[in-house]
Amino acid sequence: MSLSSVLKDLEELTSNAKQTQDDLLDEILRVNANTKYLLPFLHGNPDKELFKKNVPIVTYEDARPYIERVADGEPSDVISGEPITSFFLSSGTTGGKQKIFPVNNKFFEKIVFIDALRTSIISKHINCVEQGKAMSFLNTRPLSTTSSGLLVAPLMTSFIVSSYFKKYWSSTRFTSPDEVILCVDNKQSMYCHLLCGLVRREEVVSLVATFASGVVQAITFLESNWKELCNNIRSGYISEWITDLGCKDSVSIILGGPNPHLADLIEQECSQKSWEGIITRLWPNIKFIQSTLTGQMSQYIPILEFYSNKLPLISPSYSSSETLFGVNVNPLCKPQDVSYTFMPNMSYFEFIPVDEGNNGEIIDLVNVKLGCFYETLVTNGFGLYRYRMGDILQVTGFYNSAPQFRFVRRKNIVLSVHVEATTEEDLFKALKHATLVLESSGLMLMGFTSYSDISTDPGHYVLYWELKAKHCNGIFKLDNEVMVECCCVMEESLNSLYREIRSKDGSIGALEVRVVQQGTFDSLMEYFISKGASTTQYKTPLSVNSPQVLAILEDRVLARFFSDKSSPL
Repeated sequence: MSLSSVLKDLEELTSNAKQTQDDLLDEILRVNANTKYLLPFLHGNPDKELFKKNVPIVTYEDARPYIERVADGEPSDVISGEPITSFFLSSGTTGGKQKIFPVNNKFFEKIVFIDALRTSIISKHINCVEQGKAMSFLNTRPLSTTSSGLLVAPLMTSFIVSSYFKKYWSSTRFTSPDEVILCVDNKQSMYCHLLCGLVRREEVVSLVATFASGVVQAITFLESNWKELCNNIRSGYISEWITDLGCKDSVSIILGGPNPHLADLIEQECSQKSWEGIITRLWPNIKFIQSTLTGQMSQYIPILEFYSNKLPLISPSYSSSETLFGVNVNPLCKPQDVSYTFMPNMSYFEFIPVDEGNNGEIIDLVNVKLGCFYETLVTNGFGLYRYRMGDILQVTGFYNSAPQFRFVRRKNIVLSVHVEATTEEDLFKALKHATLVLESSGLMLMGFTSYSDISTDPGHYVLYWELKAKHCNGIFKLDNEVMVECCCVMEESLNSLYREIRSKDGSIGALEVRVVQQGTFDSLMEYFISKGASTTQYKTPLSVNSPQVLAILEDRVLARFFSDKSSPL
């Protein structure tokens, strides 16, 4: 696909959003009206108005019995008029448990289209991107199957092992060979990605990971392993602990023999006291970092700006295991200002207004209103019909007739110990204010999660923080005054109900920050991966309550700090 043809598709689709949505729903109903799921509601009639009147709004728990019937071997027509060929496995770190979603190759075709679209948009804004390589941190996880033999894997793993990956995502676009991307051992894959990226440093024009946390993990991994990587480059031999034969053979070719000059150069940069700007120092021709930076990933923006000398941070698209939503048509905007233009050919989208006066009205894609907040419903034709995503979005504008949305938060309540309800948006607002205090003291927040501790009386909020000093590596001293101020600033930034209860009737105890050892959140990720989560799709949970997860965190606590506010908040 040429740049001009893809951008022409963007204009045509967004200019004809209503017609495209209507045509897509017509097609979905024509193909699926006689499925066992839709038959009781539509009686075989593929009428749009009948669909909107009779088909119920559902959550995953409503759809799960039908999905599991197909997974267990019943025909696809339980939920889909076309064959279901595999299932995507969600990470399980957002909602607490893994889910499976039915798909077929049409989903992969949509991935290819969205990738071509976001690549063309970036190329329009940044020159010469196509002439270099991306250093990616893609990898796969071990494959599994349903009892009926259908593949079950995370979205990116499913795509990477499909024919679409080799056809459209040739390794010529990446610094790493396919064998490294296909490696199921996270540590070996990460090491080899970095080794290839360092050897091919002059060719790197972008750094790519699914989520911003993946970029941060790569840099912290480099901090722990740069000496060994330099030894490999200096000697021309890969470390013996790389036992994956695909990795070993393909990366050895890229190493191409001893290169002491390059090893010395990398050693000189990595041995400096501060790692500020390390990305641009090691990869001098890099133009941008591409990763999801919205929602809970926004916490990593200051860290990436520190490591990259404020390179453009591009959040290119909005997607999930359920559907692909849209693209960022203004890739060079500030990462805090990202909005996504919904593509009307991806799924049929409906919206539930999020306000106290909502009378149950469901709104079509082109009828949403500027500034208003909505929860998205998805009908994708693979077995999800009027499915509640749980994402809260705000309309920020329109690109032609297609609306643009800012991701606000997940619908779920993150923390509560009394009658208050603290949302994801509340939590990030409070963290943003607290991190300003940290930054003024030369510290960075590398990772966090939270916990509603009701074992105390009164119950209170606990934040687990992993911190790092900006201008020195290794051990640093925590300033009690700074940390207590962080606790106080967070409390002052939470919603009015929390502040009222906390200051007046004593039903909520003082907010607590527990600082954990460096590497704690890597251990947390390893735990979730051992339970089936995908490395590529992993997101640190915003809140935890599992005894096993809490034990990992508690075992690594270095210090505890409490808000000392006694006056009204």
